[in-house]
Amino acid sequence: MPTAFVTAPRDAATDIARTLVDDRLAACVNLVDCTSVYRWDGAVHEDDEVILLAKTTDDRYGTLVDRVEERHPYDVPCIERFDEDDVLDRFRDWREGAVESDETA
Repeated sequence: MPTAFVTAPRDAATDIARTLVDDRLAACVNLVDCTSVYRWDGAVHEDDEVILLAKTTDDRYGTLVDRVEERHPYDVPCIERFDEDDVLDRFRDWREGAVESDETA
């Protein structure tokens, strides 16, 4: 089961998270405030951002990445995949159900 790790500016993070859940590409998305220090165009920058931890499935991961790229304001968004080896069975089952298109809860 994958979790997508995405960073985004604060003004875009909630929109991206809601889109992923509304489109059933993620069962849930946690938003965590952070400060990012990075090199871009030859200079070091420091910006307030949000980490999005999007819980998804193997089947939906590729579409999730495509949707993040569509909605994200950066030219080069940070999108990383973390695969979980040990997930509580009840959580795994809920996650899978929440991204299926016929799930109503």
